[in-house]
Amino acid sequence: MAAGLVISAPASGVGKTTLTLALARAWRNSGLRVQCFKSGPDYIDPAFHAAATGRASVNVDSWAMDRGTISHLVSRGIDADVVLAEGSMGLFDGVAARGVCGTGATADIAEMLDWPVLLVIDPSGQAQTAAAIAAGLRDYRPGVRLAGVVLNRVASPRHEALVRRALLDAGIAVFGALPRHAEISLPKRHLGLVQAEEQAEIGKLIDEAARFVAEHVDLDAVLRSAATWSPHPAASGVNVTPPGQRIALARDAAFSFVYPHMLEAWRAAGAEISTFSPLADEAPDPVADVCWLPGGYPELQAGRIAANARFRSGLRAFAETRPVHGECGGYMVLGTALTDADGISHEMTGLLGLETSFAKRRMHLGYRLAELAAPMPGHQAGARLRGHEFHYSTIVAQPDTALAVVHDATGAVIAETGSRRGQATGTFFHLIAEDR
Repeated sequence: MAAGLVISAPASGVGKTTLTLALARAWRNSGLRVQCFKSGPDYIDPAFHAAATGRASVNVDSWAMDRGTISHLVSRGIDADVVLAEGSMGLFDGVAARGVCGTGATADIAEMLDWPVLLVIDPSGQAQTAAAIAAGLRDYRPGVRLAGVVLNRVASPRHEALVRRALLDAGIAVFGALPRHAEISLPKRHLGLVQAEEQAEIGKLIDEAARFVAEHVDLDAVLRSAATWSPHPAASGVNVTPPGQRIALARDAAFSFVYPHMLEAWRAAGAEISTFSPLADEAPDPVADVCWLPGGYPELQAGRIAANARFRSGLRAFAETRPVHGECGGYMVLGTALTDADGISHEMTGLLGLETSFAKRRMHLGYRLAELAAPMPGHQAGARLRGHEFHYSTIVAQPDTALAVVHDATGAVIAETGSRRGQATGTFFHLIAEDR
């Protein structure tokens, strides 16, 4: 039997990821088997989770996935001693319109699994008001239970005492208080994202976070607050069809945004995956029957991609006879041109007529529901695909035939429809699951 706990907060940027990694590593160092999950569409945190625990982490998402899929993914924690689900944004933050089995809020996962929530609260600029916020979160939604609170970035012992007293008066357990400690802050980058594999010192960073948290948080009390949990057998797995039997997958610093559950579902269905690096000027496996270019940071590497003739010619040759699909950054590389942040235009592969610009920055963020107007690898025309979009690039031209009618979570039609031309298809959204 495992101990299940959800780690959440009132908002983003409070310290959920740092606390999750620290708890996971501290318990692992004590000999416990720890399994992590990420609630919501985040490609970055699962890699950090894996670095902390030594076990692969996956996303669970109440807007895009049904209960069977979530149960199937969470069941990987069956042999763990502790299972942690890290939330996204604030505890109740989701979209206005309900998706498959929820709004995408962390609270959906907490209620579905019946796991209590460990809140991370940053009381900077507050004292007793922090207790009012915690009490409001505790009482907001029946079915969501609060285990207690860890305070982060407390200014002084006096500040801590004021906040602790208010929380205890409100009947809320305080498991610890972390003073400001810049050395364990995870770095950010131009999109607010940084990948675990980009951190040469990630192991040392997590070890320092674990040491620091163990000094200031009652780890035994946190563990006792978790729910005793045993997964129920899942009726079904992830509803994702592999795009082919043998998949050539672009995989390097420019093409790395792939949800882990997608690759696992492809392999579970019998598909073989061979990786290649466009940045190393490698072409896709010539014996593969489909090529998949995921998202990432091609705008940071646009000059190298444009100069890599072997990759570009190899991909064009591949697309003459077999399908090629790109997601987000991969979609941009399938296009004609990509303008970087400095306003320099770089020639891409030209399999699609898409032209994009990172110089004209505008955030595109949110869930997407696409109904395919034409087939794409792994999915037939008419399929309803659920995914997530996050990029700052602007479409300069999208002249090819639309791949799908795409709606946001409110039902509004959006302009990022995806494209198709010949054997090439692409979308700006990252696929999470297909409606059953």
